[in-house]
Amino acid sequence: MIRESSGALYNKISWRIIPLLFICYIIAYIDRINVGFAKLQLQGVLGVDDKIFGSVYGLGAGLFFIGYFIFEVPSNLILQKVGARIWIARIMIVWGIVSSMMMFIHSVTGFYIIRFLLGVAEAGFYPGVILYLTYWFPDKERAHTIALFATGTVLAGIIGSPLSGSILELHGVSGLEGWQWLFLLEGIPAVLLGFIVIFFLPDSPGKAKWLTPAEKNYVQTRIDEDARMSEGIAHFRLSDAFTSGRIWLLCFIYFLLTVGIYGYEMWLPSIIKEFSGLSYSIVGLINAIPYLVSVVVMLIIGYNSDKTGERRWHVAGPAFAAAAGFGLSAYLHNPYFGIMALMVALVGLKSAMGPFWALSTIFLSGTAAAGGIALINSVGNLGGFAGPYLVGVITDRTGSIVLSLWILGAALLLMGLLVLTIRPDKMKKTENQG
Repeated sequence: MIRESSGALYNKISWRIIPLLFICYIIAYIDRINVGFAKLQLQGVLGVDDKIFGSVYGLGAGLFFIGYFIFEVPSNLILQKVGARIWIARIMIVWGIVSSMMMFIHSVTGFYIIRFLLGVAEAGFYPGVILYLTYWFPDKERAHTIALFATGTVLAGIIGSPLSGSILELHGVSGLEGWQWLFLLEGIPAVLLGFIVIFFLPDSPGKAKWLTPAEKNYVQTRIDEDARMSEGIAHFRLSDAFTSGRIWLLCFIYFLLTVGIYGYEMWLPSIIKEFSGLSYSIVGLINAIPYLVSVVVMLIIGYNSDKTGERRWHVAGPAFAAAAGFGLSAYLHNPYFGIMALMVALVGLKSAMGPFWALSTIFLSGTAAAGGIALINSVGNLGGFAGPYLVGVITDRTGSIVLSLWILGAALLLMGLLVLTIRPDKMKKTENQG
């Protein structure tokens, strides 16, 4: 009976847990990238010369991901032991506090330290949620579910861009500058949501009071079936996850993806402001447009990936589209056409996310999933350090962002090619014969 109505059951689960996680991710992502808007007012605060500000900003923006990298794997292993509810709530409360502390920076050193600590505070949130979703959704349901969750980054751009631009206009209110209001007002919601998570997020299907015993058993049976099937593809213990060439390849692929994502997101407000000369509020509205387009495309690609069961081309295709977008934006001399090409790049970058994680989690289960998912995400997110810093250094030295765009495009082209080298179907056939 339940098998026949499994679609309704998974819709029920999605409506119970995804909206809360979705809102949490929106807030997390706004706190992560709002420094791109704060940059528009930070140069005078930090007392940095024009010739090196790009490098200083790029390094500070990227230091978030160094803290994130160091603490991500331990954080995910702790989540598996203590439960998602308490650990995700802890992450949110601490990162909200640290994000608000950004309002007190008045030096380059302070900027670097708080950005690093913000990465430490948020470490484990995204891979923790990816791990959490593997407790509920079997592989065939996972790409569109992850894509649905990942649209939080897109909604963060749609909501956060005009919001951040408007908050910057509060310059001088109650004696605070616009950038200080930005960090204060966008840090508080994370703390409040952390307490909501404690009361409303179940650790697992077995602890969900809103599922019947039969529904709990069915969900767990589907997950157990996936675990048994994954042994025919590649079964990793925790130690294997750290020594597997396949896992490290996925780390590098995700690294290239995040080079593109954060090289784009941490600099786009500055690019728009530079060529348009418009107010902060209008810059925020323009910045939201590519995110609005992305939310539709990434959901379509995620659903189609699940429907067809195909993963590689659903990752590689968007990567190639992003590469083309970056290349066109560098080639086109008209700034308005350049921004349109950058919109194509963002759509490609975001659309690759859901199928990528569905592809990655095929190979992992149990403790290996906790360590492996965190390893892929933490190593991959070093691209979030490399992307903004690379763009900053090249912009300072060349006086233009054009070369940076070519490099970001090349990274996404390489990513797409590497994804196509992964052959899980061939690997399964080989191991079954052995």
